[in-house]
Amino acid sequence: MLITGATITPVAFRDPPLRNVHGVHQPYALRAIIQVRTDEGLVGLGETYGDRGVLDALAAVAPRLAGSDPFDLNALERLVAEALAGSAGPATHGLIGAPGHAKTVATVVSAFEVACWDLRGKALGRPVAELLGGRVRDAVPFSGYLFFKHAAHVPDPGYPADGWGEAMDPDGVVAQARRMVDRYGFRSLKLKGGVLPPMAEAEAIEALRAAFPEHPLRLDPNTAWTVPTSLAVARRLAGVVEYLEDPTAGIGGMAEVARRTEVPLATNMCVTQFDHLPPAVAKGAVRIVLSDHHYWGGLRASLRLAAICRTFGLGLSMHSNSHLGISLAAMTQLAAAVPELTYACDTHHPYLTEDVVRPGAFRFTDGSLAVPEGPGLGVELAEDALGELAEQYLRCGFDTRDDITPMRAVDPGWDPVMPRW
Repeated sequence: MLITGATITPVAFRDPPLRNVHGVHQPYALRAIIQVRTDEGLVGLGETYGDRGVLDALAAVAPRLAGSDPFDLNALERLVAEALAGSAGPATHGLIGAPGHAKTVATVVSAFEVACWDLRGKALGRPVAELLGGRVRDAVPFSGYLFFKHAAHVPDPGYPADGWGEAMDPDGVVAQARRMVDRYGFRSLKLKGGVLPPMAEAEAIEALRAAFPEHPLRLDPNTAWTVPTSLAVARRLAGVVEYLEDPTAGIGGMAEVARRTEVPLATNMCVTQFDHLPPAVAKGAVRIVLSDHHYWGGLRASLRLAAICRTFGLGLSMHSNSHLGISLAAMTQLAAAVPELTYACDTHHPYLTEDVVRPGAFRFTDGSLAVPEGPGLGVELAEDALGELAEQYLRCGFDTRDDITPMRAVDPGWDPVMPRW
């Protein structure tokens, strides 16, 4: 079986006005859908970021795939590195750590590698989880991902209401969590912070603790705080949160906080590449790594990361951003095959109202997602939906994620200075 070609389709799908440290989500999130075709008529699916820098890097690689063997992932890694040598710019946004050439290469490898895993599974008639070493769980636990959010996008009165309502205070966050738990059965909850003053966010966590006394809770301010502020919040929330995720910037800053609190620290920002692991381990900067196959280099690299975490006694979870069903399927297949997964995974799926996969692939029960049963990733592409979201991409008016500009429509004086508190 050989690859005959690859198609990259940028898409845009509706996204609620979710707040984060940089500002607020745009009305549409951007993704790239990858289809890799073979001489046996099979099509492998992949999904990654849809920003212009990523699309350019994907386009530089796609024509070179013809004649490649989807089982030869070492060759794929070499091909991508050669295609992007000296030309790849930053291809990822600031909420997942510092951008750079190595991360761009890993992001592009991952996009095509997932499609190759899908092809391999379809060729062999087996789910990807079985090809990654076999299932260690039949259902993958996920955490309810909570956000401070506005009631509607501004200024866009014609944009469809998202149904979640406003959540800019503890009562709103608890109401959002109640809907998450009632609908999906999530057994842990994570709040995206870096939005309100730190003690106001601590108050929201305390309100969640009162409303959900048995749920593990997490708070992620995306490095919005200084070391002293991080320590003050950690003192207040000791015994309340399961962990703080990236309260302050850098391995050095995280290590300083870690030395002075017993609250576990997690990261998807200061440890995002393999060469970040030695200094992070040596300095004791983090206890939990949030993996993400999109920028760690794919599913195979994620298994290597899991083994390293096991070696050094680090916990492991999985990071998420605004994604569609192909990414969710890849995350679930991977998580099903990783014994080292010690914390429920993140997912933005509850906010999703549009998708490119056929309905029925995902079913949450008690906060866990059953592993799709079909071969490969276990999902099928909905061609009509893909076409509609591709047209929506052309109409949306932007080609790169920007949380700052829409925030300035709400607050003209918005300054995304970091750290903020």
